[in-house]
Amino acid sequence: MQHRPTFLASLIGMAALLVGCSSEPQNQQTANTLTDSSKVTLQKFEDKDPGLAGVLNSSAGYVVFPSVGKGALIVGAAYGKGTVFEKGHAVGFADIKQVSGGLQAGGEDFAELIVFNDREALDKFREGNYALSADASAVALKAGAAASASFKEGVAVFTMTNSGLEAGASIAGQKFEYTPKDQVQNPPAQ
Repeated sequence: MQHRPTFLASLIGMAALLVGCSSEPQNQQTANTLTDSSKVTLQKFEDKDPGLAGVLNSSAGYVVFPSVGKGALIVGAAYGKGTVFEKGHAVGFADIKQVSGGLQAGGEDFAELIVFNDREALDKFREGNYALSADASAVALKAGAAASASFKEGVAVFTMTNSGLEAGASIAGQKFEYTPKDQVQNPPAQ
């Protein structure tokens, strides 16, 4: 069992990295930058599948993560920040945290869009510590994918590669934290 110390060190390092991260942008400027980046990413999703606009318009809300970085060396970890929208307006911010075990190596960067089909699913997300189930899966977005999207427990997840493989990203076990937009601190006056 000579690999055990390496595994434990990797696990501790990944956990330490994720513990210090927060969904709340540091100030209004970083909040605006994240919201703008989320809007640009959302447009890329809609350009890739124009049918997505209808799904978004009929949804209770959605969250856009412009960049979810995922890396692994024995233990895998993923992290990203995003913007939560309701009726097309930014209402808050969220982050993704994911740690996974098992033999793995590599890295990828992808955009993620989580659509809440009903108010109950969106409210559950906004309560705070939300997680996708161990059997959750994402649809790698392409033309026509939104029309056949299936909502599990009121949620559908779409991904689009920024770098790495084109396949749907592994999202099982992702955990999210939510911060309302009005909790973002304004920058200090100068």
